[in-house]
Amino acid sequence: MTIAVEKVLYTARATANGGRDGKVATDDGKLDVLVVPPAEMGGSGNGTNPEQLFAAGYAACFHSALKVVARKARLAQDVMDGSTVTAEVGIGPINGGAGYGLEVALVVSLPGLDNAVAEDLVAKAHQVCPYSNATRGNINVDLKVA
Repeated sequence: MTIAVEKVLYTARATANGGRDGKVATDDGKLDVLVVPPAEMGGSGNGTNPEQLFAAGYAACFHSALKVVARKARLAQDVMDGSTVTAEVGIGPINGGAGYGLEVALVVSLPGLDNAVAEDLVAKAHQVCPYSNATRGNINVDLKVA
């Protein structure tokens, strides 16, 4: 099922050259990074890679989604104090090596919250987060409450 955006609120634009061994920059100049394959994939590892950029974006977006659902649940705003989301993005071969795929684990820490409440918030955030909506049905996303 394709998800249609009803109204675009913001558009980010980035241009890459050189692929996994090149450069990525946004049109507003706020991001300008060297991309290099990780050592595990035969590169020098002396730069960032697309999986790190994806992990950073997903972690930040999911944390914002958690704050939204916590506010809707009328939880005190200090509940989110000290909370973190760590996104682990793995890449590897699929279809017998015919291509590559991704998998994600989101590790969420909500200190001081009952585990059942934390798991409920994480499940609800997974329905709200744009990255979760974009990946749903396409890649495995494992949700973990730490």
